[in-house]
Amino acid sequence: MCEDDHHGDHSDHGHHNDELGSGSGSDHGVGRRALFATGAAAALTLGSVSFASGADATSRPGDPETRTVRGTLPIGAPDFAYLPVDVPSGVREIKVAYTYERPSVPAGTAGNALDIGIFDQRGTELGGKGFRGWSGGARTEFFIRADDATPGYLPGPVREGTWHIALGPYTVAPQGLPYEVTITLTYGEPGEAAQPVYPPSRAKGRGRAWYRGDCHLHSWYSDGRRTPAEIAALARAAGLDFINSSDHNTHSAHAHWADQAGPHPDGELLILLGEEVTTRNGHVVALGTDPGTFVDWRYRARDNRFGKYARRIRQAGGLVVPAHPHATCVGCNWKFGFGEADAVEVWNGAYGPDDEVSLADWDSMLVSSVREGRGGRDWIPAMGNSDAHRDPDPVGTPQTVVLADDLTREAIQEGIRAGRSYVAESKAVSLSFSATGPKGEHAGIGGRLRVDGDDPVTVRLEVSGTPRCTVRFVTDQGVLHTSPVLPVSGSGTVEWRTTAQYAAYVRAEVRHEVAAGPSPGALAAFTNPVFLGR
Repeated sequence: MCEDDHHGDHSDHGHHNDELGSGSGSDHGVGRRALFATGAAAALTLGSVSFASGADATSRPGDPETRTVRGTLPIGAPDFAYLPVDVPSGVREIKVAYTYERPSVPAGTAGNALDIGIFDQRGTELGGKGFRGWSGGARTEFFIRADDATPGYLPGPVREGTWHIALGPYTVAPQGLPYEVTITLTYGEPGEAAQPVYPPSRAKGRGRAWYRGDCHLHSWYSDGRRTPAEIAALARAAGLDFINSSDHNTHSAHAHWADQAGPHPDGELLILLGEEVTTRNGHVVALGTDPGTFVDWRYRARDNRFGKYARRIRQAGGLVVPAHPHATCVGCNWKFGFGEADAVEVWNGAYGPDDEVSLADWDSMLVSSVREGRGGRDWIPAMGNSDAHRDPDPVGTPQTVVLADDLTREAIQEGIRAGRSYVAESKAVSLSFSATGPKGEHAGIGGRLRVDGDDPVTVRLEVSGTPRCTVRFVTDQGVLHTSPVLPVSGSGTVEWRTTAQYAAYVRAEVRHEVAAGPSPGALAAFTNPVFLGR
């Protein structure tokens, strides 16, 4: 259920200059802009905002000082505009509020949507050393101080130097995008910074077993509406063993999951940490990175930067998983190619037409992996995740079921990377899928059955929890076997015989009934392939 986070109405939350007793207004129109490079696409820098010196301010601790700036971003503006703010010494808290106009536009024309975030005195260079938070279009204001921050932002000292408010014009109406930003500094002694505590990288498991997980979830630390506690409760109710924190363009949630790990009456939950890296050319889930890892998103495919940040994910112990590659929201479909992918999210949320396209595209990649003598040795496994944001989005629909040696970060990642997994619509669906050869050779999901080309092969699927569904066996040639409809009990066994020279791989789909027409029903489950041949 890919979505952007520009659903809120920001127009009711701005403050005009005459409402702020200590404020001063300035206009940052396009005539005052300058272009600069951040190591990727050109960005826009606006005139700086200045405050009283620290020496003047410390004589009145606790008093706020406010500046309001206004400007208009034109259609075709760069992806990011940076508003420099000269922060003096002695600041306890910085608070930023913004609003922008949303004029009517003709049908079929994008209206205004403006994202926001902030970088501290360490700068805006790609890599994010100065990154202090991002809320996209989900919030109209935020604050940062040493001991606390708005969800999406990182608490810590407000140090002297030039900070930059990052404005991201997601879409711009033909009339332009008039905005207003209000910055308030509060002076005084900083609070005591809290030391972050992160969830452990292992939970009590069942040894080598099938573990269920949802690795694409959003909390109120980006554009979700659920707390970590609420998400964890829903994950346990959905029968999950592991989840992955994946808020948009921020790692601020990482330090807020520890309380949801550990012993629990419904079983321990392994909580992996990550980010949904949300670029203008597609989204990628960083799955299971080291605690506190930030991955920058400020580039497009044309900037040739993604490889660097994919390596950053892997260096931090994570997997690179392009998300909803054929989603239809602006900037959501995947444009970077799959050369860096460790897995791909084929099924995202409630099954729909874009998932069907993603499934077909992934199957074409499987075909490519078995040609030219490569034999499927560099294939990309598939995943499914809910991308749940808020009620009534179900957590764990779908869920990826992984064969792992234990319930640890490394074991789950190894199972995903190896393709020892299938995707199910809920905890009610379970399956077993394998291929056997004439001499007792055996291979399961993600494995290879090493037989000669003309050796007889038996493919077998056992499934439960899928009443009135149909099983399809898909190969590099397409669908080569379709079963009768399963009974209302939802359980059944389907077998099919083939050879390695006839089918380079076999994967299984379990589909719901369809009322009429040539289109197949929605998926109830699907597997990664079993490869056939030496």
